[in-house]
Amino acid sequence: MTKPIYISQGGLDELKSELEKRSKATRKEITKRIEEAKELGDLSENFEYHDAKDQQGLNEARIAEIEAMIKNAVVIEASSGGTIGLGSTFSAEFNGKAREFQLVGAAEANPMEGKISNESPLGKAFLGKLEGDSVEVEVPSGIATYRITEVK
Repeated sequence: MTKPIYISQGGLDELKSELEKRSKATRKEITKRIEEAKELGDLSENFEYHDAKDQQGLNEARIAEIEAMIKNAVVIEASSGGTIGLGSTFSAEFNGKAREFQLVGAAEANPMEGKISNESPLGKAFLGKLEGDSVEVEVPSGIATYRITEVK
């Protein structure tokens, strides 16, 4: 059985947009590069040809990956009622510094943007918590304690 891919509507729209670009524009660009490289002659030592073929393989693999993600997508909506769930945006303090997070599915996770996966240790710790709750997460240096200051 295939695992569901939890994703926001915005994330799903981005995947569909990437699929469209890769299926049309990127495929055409790579095909053109392959044709131009073939015109250079001997393919056995033709770097441009081999590079274009490698790029073609990577592009096709990503297209297949995106198609599978879209097929198994479960669109999440922000939870309501002040409880942190998939799609929730919230603020938490750690070491006196406030930071905003959004709890998303693994496909959308980007910790540098504050988008944390529901499958990560931090995401699992926040799941189901309320404003004012403290959350402890085991990190390599010990235990990190976050205090949830706002659930939006």
